Amino acid sequence: MKDTSGRTIVLEAGDALIVVDVQNDFLPGGALAVSDGDAVLEPLNRAIALFRDRSLPVFLSRDWHPPEHCSFEASNGPWPPHCVQNTHGAAFHADLKIPENALIISKGVRMTPDEYSVFLGRDKNNRDLDECLRQFGIKRIFVGGLATDYCVLNTTLDGLKLGYRVCVLTDGIQAVNVEPHDGEKALEAMTQSGAVLTTTQALEV
Repeated sequence: MKDTSGRTIVLEAGDALIVVDVQNDFLPGGALAVSDGDAVLEPLNRAIALFRDRSLPVFLSRDWHPPEHCSFEASNGPWPPHCVQNTHGAAFHADLKIPENALIISKGVRMTPDEYSVFLGRDKNNRDLDECLRQFGIKRIFVGGLATDYCVLNTTLDGLKLGYRVCVLTDGIQAVNVEPHDGEKALEAMTQSGAVLTTTQALEV
């Protein structure tokens, strides 16, 4: 498993940060809380500040589900209702320091299908993430957020398939672990596909 956590990574033009689903329903007390999900807040705020200081793009994704979304148990999906549009649970956590110019990508906005990858979401102008990144000339993306074994995993794999270099911020992610070691398996799958593991502490402007 490739891990560059001990090496410095200098941020440069062509880099972007993708903060995945740091929403109330995925943090302690939420409808679909990730264990220790709030541990991602400090590292991700550190990364956001570094990207902001370097004037590099910051993207925030969110689940933005209709009340009867296909992923909900009442619709024979695997999850309890979560991140329903315009509810407190769907809001970004109050301690996440969101830049004024952050770009918001919403996914799962229709009844079906379910969408784990941020690359399947759209911004307010109906542009997908790939289109937005290419308009900024992005070549390398840094991914953190929730959860390691679902939306972080799928976003990372899709980014690699689309030709981006992908760095996963391991101190800024947490796993659901529906099955034991799902998070570890997700990290292995990401590195085997070409992702680089690093931490927010390793980033420099």
